[in-house]
This record gives sequence, C-alpha cells and structure tokens, in this order.
Amino acid sequence: MANPDRTDAPEFDAYTANYNEEINKALSFSGMDIDFFARVKNEYLVDILDARLGGAGKVELLDVGCGIANAHKQLVGRVGKLSGIDVSAESIAVARQTNPDIRYDVFDGIHLPFADRSMDAAFAVNVFHHVPVAQRPALVDDIRRVLRPGGLFAIFEHNPLNPVTRHVVNTCAFDKDAILLQRRDSETLLRDAGFGDISTRYIFSIPPAGALLRKVDRLFSLLPFGAQYYTLGTCR
Repeated sequence: MANPDRTDAPEFDAYTANYNEEINKALSFSGMDIDFFARVKNEYLVDILDARLGGAGKVELLDVGCGIANAHKQLVGRVGKLSGIDVSAESIAVARQTNPDIRYDVFDGIHLPFADRSMDAAFAVNVFHHVPVAQRPALVDDIRRVLRPGGLFAIFEHNPLNPVTRHVVNTCAFDKDAILLQRRDSETLLRDAGFGDISTRYIFSIPPAGALLRKVDRLFSLLPFGAQYYTLGTCR
C-alpha cells in the first residue's frame, strides 16, 4: 500500500515482483518468513470475526491495502466473501491472477469503490504506516462508510516499541519512508472516525505457531512486548 494520493504507487508497483523476497530478506535473522506472519495474522483475524461477528464464515470482508494478496488463499472458505483493494495496479494484477475468484480493485487510497454499508468487516495489515499522517483520517472515514452498523475494522500495525520490529522496518527497502503508529495513534484514528468499543492487543510476543501458542501469546497481549498489534473498532 502506497501513499493515498497515488504519488508512490509506481514505487510500490516496482516492488511487486520481489515483494516477498524483500520482506523475507529483512526477516532473515529471525528464522521466520512472511508466510508465517501472514498465516498467524489470518488466524487472529478469523478468531476475532468468530468472537465479535458470530462466525467468520458469514462475513463479507474487505482487505484494505491488500498488495499482491499472497495470504488470501488461507482465508478462502473461512470467510463468507473476501475482496481486496490497493493503490498499486501491478499488485492488483498479480492478486487477480493468483486468486481469480476474489474481487480486486485499484483505488486512490482514500475513496473505496464500494457502496455505503456494504461490508461486515474490513482490515488493513501494515498499511497505515505508509499512508501520510494527514490523510489517514480520510481513509478511516471512508472505511467506516462502507461498513454496516455493528461492522468491525481491524488495523494491524508494527509495534514501534519493539526493537526487533524497528530493525525489520529499518532494513526493509519499501519501508524506508514508513511512519510507524503508536497504539494511541491507531486508537485515535478509530475514535475520531466514530468507531466505538475500541481495543488494542499486542501479538507476536512469542512465535505463536498453532492454537496453543496463540493462547500463550494472548497472555501477553495487554503488554507492549509484541512485535505487532491490532486495534479493533465497531461501526456505530
């Protein structure tokens, strides 16, 4: 996901072919790769949808800033309907080729190509640190517009308090201009847009591979140790 005014879209287009390679290069010291992190976040997302919306299998879900959508195969069959949007036309072309049964659209980074109240939930994974600070509220406002009453929005972001996270961001080529969000930044974005029932949980305090280790990871979720976090808000 590049800047919402599309000025950086060509830069992100250029990373499409080696997106996974660049991230894995930054993660190489950890012994984990992008697929591991994507899989774990998908598991957390499904858990959230099951708990908050009565079952992921009936949810119409939107991935905001989906990139090449390399993790969407893990969600097919587990959510009711999945769509993805991104400012990078090259990334969307790859996503469509990889997942031909999923709807993908290019957008300008602010105005979502969906009708009012047409989605049950939306999520954005490591997207907002690429969005200019002044333009973040407009994007959140439009995400709220497309959510039905009671709908859920989840922001997954890097935890800037974690030194390992800062190392990964500092060594990832397309994160060179990233402005990381503190927990309070994500919570303020949702609160100012009119979301309610806002909460944040830290994740990846340990490598949570499997349901049992996710339970252990949750024991530390209120402490700012995890490599990443998610902030949730409900559309009122």
